[in-house]
Amino acid sequence: MEPKVVLITGASAGFGRACAEVLVEQGHKVYGTSRRAAFPDFVAAPEAASQPAPVMIPMDVCDDDSVSSAVEFVLKQEGRIDVVVNNAGVGLAGSVEDTSVDEARALFETNFFGVLRVCRAVLPTLRAQRSGLIVNISSLAGFVTIPFQGFYSASKYALESMSDALRMELRPFGVRVTLLEPGDFKTGFTESRIFSTASGDDSVYRESCQRAVAVMENDERNGSDPRQLANLLAKIIATPSPRNRYPVGAFAQRLAVVASRVLPSALVDRALRAIYKC
Repeated sequence: MEPKVVLITGASAGFGRACAEVLVEQGHKVYGTSRRAAFPDFVAAPEAASQPAPVMIPMDVCDDDSVSSAVEFVLKQEGRIDVVVNNAGVGLAGSVEDTSVDEARALFETNFFGVLRVCRAVLPTLRAQRSGLIVNISSLAGFVTIPFQGFYSASKYALESMSDALRMELRPFGVRVTLLEPGDFKTGFTESRIFSTASGDDSVYRESCQRAVAVMENDERNGSDPRQLANLLAKIIATPSPRNRYPVGAFAQRLAVVASRVLPSALVDRALRAIYKC
Protein backbone atom coordinates (compact mmCIF):
# COMPACT_ATOMS: atom_id res chain seq x y z
CA MET A 1 0.00 0.00 0.00
CA GLU A 2 1.22 3.47 -0.85
CA PRO A 3 2.25 5.46 2.27
CA LYS A 4 -0.43 7.83 3.54
CA VAL A 5 -0.20 11.26 5.12
CA VAL A 6 -1.97 10.83 8.46
CA LEU A 7 -3.05 13.47 10.98
CA ILE A 8 -3.82 12.16 14.50
CA THR A 9 -5.17 14.42 17.23
CA GLY A 10 -4.25 13.77 20.86
CA ALA A 11 -1.16 11.76 19.92
CA SER A 12 1.01 12.41 22.96
CA ALA A 13 -0.34 9.45 24.95
CA GLY A 14 -2.82 6.57 24.98
CA PHE A 15 -4.58 5.53 21.79
CA GLY A 16 -3.21 8.45 19.80
CA ARG A 17 0.40 7.67 20.60
CA ALA A 18 -0.03 3.94 19.94
CA CYS A 19 -1.72 4.66 16.60
CA ALA A 20 1.00 7.11 15.57
CA GLU A 21 3.79 4.65 16.41
CA VAL A 22 2.20 1.70 14.61
CA LEU A 23 1.47 3.71 11.47
CA VAL A 24 5.02 5.08 11.37
CA GLU A 25 6.33 1.53 11.66
CA GLN A 26 4.26 0.67 8.59
CA GLY A 27 5.81 3.47 6.57
CA HIS A 28 3.10 6.13 6.75
CA LYS A 29 3.91 9.81 7.22
CA VAL A 30 2.32 10.67 10.55
CA TYR A 31 1.65 14.06 12.11
CA GLY A 32 0.48 13.84 15.70
CA THR A 33 -0.94 16.73 17.66
CA SER A 34 -0.61 17.85 21.26
CA ARG A 35 -1.38 21.10 23.02
CA ARG A 36 2.18 21.17 24.40
CA ALA A 37 4.02 20.50 21.12
CA ALA A 38 5.74 23.15 18.99
CA PHE A 39 5.96 23.40 15.22
CA PRO A 40 9.24 21.86 14.01
CA ASP A 41 11.59 24.10 12.06
CA PHE A 42 11.75 22.18 8.80
CA VAL A 43 10.08 21.68 5.45
CA ALA A 44 9.71 17.98 4.75
CA ALA A 45 10.32 16.52 1.32
CA PRO A 46 6.91 15.30 0.13
CA GLU A 47 8.53 12.32 -1.59
CA ALA A 48 10.02 11.05 1.68
CA ALA A 49 8.23 7.76 2.35
CA SER A 50 9.51 7.00 5.83
CA GLN A 51 10.28 8.71 9.12
CA PRO A 52 11.81 7.55 12.41
CA ALA A 53 8.97 8.88 14.58
CA PRO A 54 5.70 10.81 14.32
CA VAL A 55 6.09 14.54 13.72
CA MET A 56 4.44 16.26 16.68
CA ILE A 57 2.77 19.61 16.07
CA PRO A 58 0.66 21.87 18.32
CA MET A 59 -3.11 21.77 18.22
CA ASP A 60 -5.80 22.66 20.72
CA VAL A 61 -9.01 21.16 19.34
CA CYS A 62 -10.99 23.71 21.37
CA ASP A 63 -9.49 26.61 19.40
CA ASP A 64 -10.39 27.32 15.76
CA ASP A 65 -7.14 29.14 14.97
CA SER A 66 -5.01 26.39 16.52
CA VAL A 67 -6.78 23.71 14.47
CA SER A 68 -6.43 25.73 11.26
CA SER A 69 -2.72 26.39 11.87
CA ALA A 70 -1.99 22.70 12.39
CA VAL A 71 -3.86 21.62 9.27
CA GLU A 72 -2.18 24.34 7.22
CA PHE A 73 1.23 23.21 8.47
CA VAL A 74 0.65 19.61 7.34
CA LEU A 75 -0.59 20.78 3.94
CA LYS A 76 2.45 23.03 3.54
CA GLN A 77 4.77 20.11 4.26
CA GLU A 78 2.99 17.38 2.33
CA GLY A 79 0.55 19.00 -0.08
CA ARG A 80 -2.20 16.59 0.96
CA ILE A 81 -3.84 14.76 3.87
CA ASP A 82 -5.03 11.20 3.34
CA VAL A 83 -6.24 10.10 6.78
CA VAL A 84 -7.53 12.08 9.76
CA VAL A 85 -7.87 10.32 13.12
CA ASN A 86 -9.94 12.32 15.61
CA ASN A 87 -8.70 10.87 18.88
CA ALA A 88 -8.37 13.81 21.30
CA GLY A 89 -10.81 13.44 24.18
CA VAL A 90 -11.32 13.83 27.93
CA GLY A 91 -13.25 11.97 30.62
CA LEU A 92 -15.56 13.42 33.25
CA ALA A 93 -16.94 11.48 36.21
CA GLY A 94 -19.78 12.51 38.50
CA SER A 95 -23.53 12.29 38.70
CA VAL A 96 -25.68 14.29 36.32
CA GLU A 97 -26.91 16.44 39.21
CA ASP A 98 -23.37 17.11 40.43
CA THR A 99 -22.16 18.24 37.00
CA SER A 100 -22.47 21.92 36.19
CA VAL A 101 -23.45 23.21 32.77
CA ASP A 102 -19.95 24.68 32.39
CA GLU A 103 -18.32 21.32 33.17
CA ALA A 104 -20.57 19.48 30.73
CA ARG A 105 -19.96 22.14 28.08
CA ALA A 106 -16.17 21.85 28.51
CA LEU A 107 -16.37 18.09 27.95
CA PHE A 108 -18.39 18.52 24.77
CA GLU A 109 -16.01 21.26 23.63
CA THR A 110 -13.26 18.65 23.34
CA ASN A 111 -15.05 15.37 22.66
CA PHE A 112 -17.62 16.64 20.18
CA PHE A 113 -16.97 20.18 18.97
CA GLY A 114 -13.23 19.47 18.79
CA VAL A 115 -13.94 16.73 16.25
CA LEU A 116 -16.25 19.08 14.36
CA ARG A 117 -13.51 21.75 14.19
CA VAL A 118 -10.97 19.31 12.80
CA CYS A 119 -13.42 17.91 10.24
CA ARG A 120 -14.37 21.38 9.03
CA ALA A 121 -10.69 22.31 8.68
CA VAL A 122 -9.69 19.25 6.62
CA LEU A 123 -12.80 18.69 4.52
CA PRO A 124 -12.16 21.33 1.82
CA THR A 125 -8.85 19.54 1.09
CA LEU A 126 -10.31 16.02 1.19
CA ARG A 127 -13.21 17.02 -1.06
CA ALA A 128 -10.84 18.66 -3.55
CA GLN A 129 -8.73 15.49 -3.57
CA ARG A 130 -11.92 13.44 -3.93
CA SER A 131 -10.34 10.98 -1.54
CA GLY A 132 -9.57 10.59 2.13
CA LEU A 133 -10.57 8.78 5.29
CA ILE A 134 -11.83 10.24 8.57
CA VAL A 135 -11.64 7.92 11.57
CA ASN A 136 -13.48 9.17 14.64
CA ILE A 137 -12.53 7.50 17.92
CA SER A 138 -15.79 6.95 19.75
CA SER A 139 -16.44 4.43 22.54
CA LEU A 140 -18.65 1.48 23.43
CA ALA A 141 -20.01 4.01 25.95
CA GLY A 142 -21.56 5.69 22.91
CA PHE A 143 -24.00 2.76 22.86
CA VAL A 144 -24.30 1.75 26.49
CA THR A 145 -24.54 4.66 28.92
CA ILE A 146 -22.34 4.26 32.00
CA PRO A 147 -23.59 5.54 35.38
CA PHE A 148 -21.60 8.51 36.69
CA GLN A 149 -20.13 8.99 33.23
CA GLY A 150 -23.35 10.28 31.72
CA PHE A 151 -21.87 13.27 29.93
CA TYR A 152 -18.92 11.29 28.57
CA SER A 153 -21.40 8.76 27.16
CA ALA A 154 -23.56 11.61 25.83
CA SER A 155 -20.59 13.15 23.99
CA LYS A 156 -19.88 9.80 22.33
CA TYR A 157 -23.54 9.26 21.42
CA ALA A 158 -23.42 12.68 19.74
CA LEU A 159 -20.19 11.80 17.93
CA GLU A 160 -21.75 8.58 16.62
CA SER A 161 -24.73 10.46 15.19
CA MET A 162 -22.65 13.23 13.60
CA SER A 163 -20.30 10.67 12.03
CA ASP A 164 -23.22 8.79 10.48
CA ALA A 165 -24.54 11.99 8.90
CA LEU A 166 -21.07 13.03 7.74
CA ARG A 167 -20.45 9.65 6.09
CA MET A 168 -23.62 9.95 4.00
CA GLU A 169 -22.94 13.58 3.06
CA LEU A 170 -19.36 12.89 1.94
CA ARG A 171 -20.04 9.77 -0.12
CA PRO A 172 -20.42 11.71 -3.42
CA PHE A 173 -16.96 13.26 -2.85
CA GLY A 174 -15.09 9.99 -2.35
CA VAL A 175 -14.36 10.70 1.33
CA ARG A 176 -15.00 7.86 3.78
CA VAL A 177 -15.95 8.13 7.46
CA THR A 178 -15.71 5.33 10.00
CA LEU A 179 -15.93 4.96 13.76
CA LEU A 180 -13.59 3.07 16.07
CA GLU A 181 -15.43 2.17 19.29
CA PRO A 182 -13.05 0.92 22.00
CA GLY A 183 -14.02 -0.55 25.33
CA ASP A 184 -11.58 -0.50 28.26
CA PHE A 185 -7.92 -0.31 27.33
CA LYS A 186 -4.77 0.24 29.36
CA THR A 187 -4.08 3.91 28.58
CA GLY A 188 -3.49 7.11 30.53
CA PHE A 189 -7.22 7.84 30.41
CA THR A 190 -7.67 6.50 33.94
CA GLU A 191 -5.22 8.95 35.52
CA SER A 192 -6.45 11.92 33.49
CA ARG A 193 -10.16 11.48 34.29
CA ILE A 194 -11.71 14.66 35.74
CA PHE A 195 -14.33 14.66 38.50
CA SER A 196 -17.09 17.23 38.63
CA THR A 197 -16.50 19.80 41.36
CA ALA A 198 -19.68 18.96 43.27
CA SER A 199 -18.96 15.21 43.37
CA GLY A 200 -16.81 15.49 46.52
CA ASP A 201 -17.51 14.66 50.16
CA ASP A 202 -20.75 16.65 50.38
CA SER A 203 -22.43 14.86 47.47
CA VAL A 204 -25.29 12.47 48.21
CA TYR A 205 -23.93 10.38 45.33
CA ARG A 206 -20.35 10.23 46.66
CA GLU A 207 -20.23 6.58 47.73
CA SER A 208 -22.07 5.28 44.67
CA CYS A 209 -19.87 7.35 42.38
CA GLN A 210 -16.69 6.13 44.04
CA ARG A 211 -17.75 2.48 43.77
CA ALA A 212 -18.68 2.88 40.10
CA VAL A 213 -15.46 4.68 39.20
CA ALA A 214 -13.42 2.05 41.09
CA VAL A 215 -14.93 -0.62 38.82
CA MET A 216 -14.14 1.49 35.73
CA GLU A 217 -10.55 2.07 36.83
CA ASN A 218 -9.99 -1.63 37.52
CA ASP A 219 -11.33 -2.54 34.07
CA GLU A 220 -9.16 0.13 32.44
CA ARG A 221 -5.96 -0.84 34.25
CA ASN A 222 -6.52 -4.48 33.29
CA GLY A 223 -7.61 -3.66 29.76
CA SER A 224 -5.99 -4.55 26.48
CA ASP A 225 -2.85 -3.02 25.01
CA PRO A 226 -3.77 0.10 22.97
CA ARG A 227 -1.63 -1.25 20.14
CA GLN A 228 -4.50 -3.70 19.50
CA LEU A 229 -6.64 -0.75 18.47
CA ALA A 230 -3.72 0.78 16.56
CA ASN A 231 -3.25 -2.42 14.54
CA LEU A 232 -6.95 -2.38 13.69
CA LEU A 233 -6.63 1.23 12.55
CA ALA A 234 -3.78 0.20 10.23
CA LYS A 235 -6.02 -2.48 8.68
CA ILE A 236 -8.86 0.00 8.25
CA ILE A 237 -6.56 2.41 6.41
CA ALA A 238 -5.57 -0.43 4.06
CA THR A 239 -9.22 -1.36 3.42
CA PRO A 240 -10.75 0.15 0.26
CA SER A 241 -14.27 0.14 1.73
CA PRO A 242 -14.16 0.16 5.56
CA ARG A 243 -17.21 -0.68 7.62
CA ASN A 244 -19.22 2.10 9.23
CA ARG A 245 -18.07 1.20 12.74
CA TYR A 246 -15.61 -1.11 14.48
CA PRO A 247 -16.36 -2.11 18.09
CA VAL A 248 -13.15 -3.31 19.75
CA GLY A 249 -12.49 -4.52 23.26
CA ALA A 250 -13.25 -7.37 25.65
CA PHE A 251 -15.88 -9.84 24.45
CA ALA A 252 -18.13 -9.16 27.45
CA GLN A 253 -18.16 -5.43 26.70
CA ARG A 254 -18.97 -5.93 23.04
CA LEU A 255 -21.67 -8.40 24.05
CA ALA A 256 -23.18 -5.75 26.34
CA VAL A 257 -23.68 -3.49 23.34
CA VAL A 258 -25.59 -6.21 21.50
CA ALA A 259 -27.61 -7.04 24.62
CA SER A 260 -28.57 -3.39 25.10
CA ARG A 261 -30.24 -3.42 21.68
CA VAL A 262 -32.37 -6.52 22.22
CA LEU A 263 -33.12 -6.72 25.95
CA PRO A 264 -35.72 -4.59 27.78
CA SER A 265 -34.18 -1.31 28.91
CA ALA A 266 -35.16 -1.93 32.54
CA LEU A 267 -33.18 -5.17 32.51
CA VAL A 268 -30.18 -3.41 30.96
CA ASP A 269 -30.33 -0.73 33.66
CA ARG A 270 -30.45 -3.38 36.38
CA ALA A 271 -27.45 -5.19 34.93
CA LEU A 272 -25.39 -2.00 34.64
CA ARG A 273 -26.22 -0.96 38.20
CA ALA A 274 -25.05 -4.39 39.38
CA ILE A 275 -21.82 -4.19 37.38
CA TYR A 276 -20.98 -0.69 38.64
CA LYS A 277 -22.24 -1.34 42.20
CA CYS A 278 -24.64 1.57 42.26
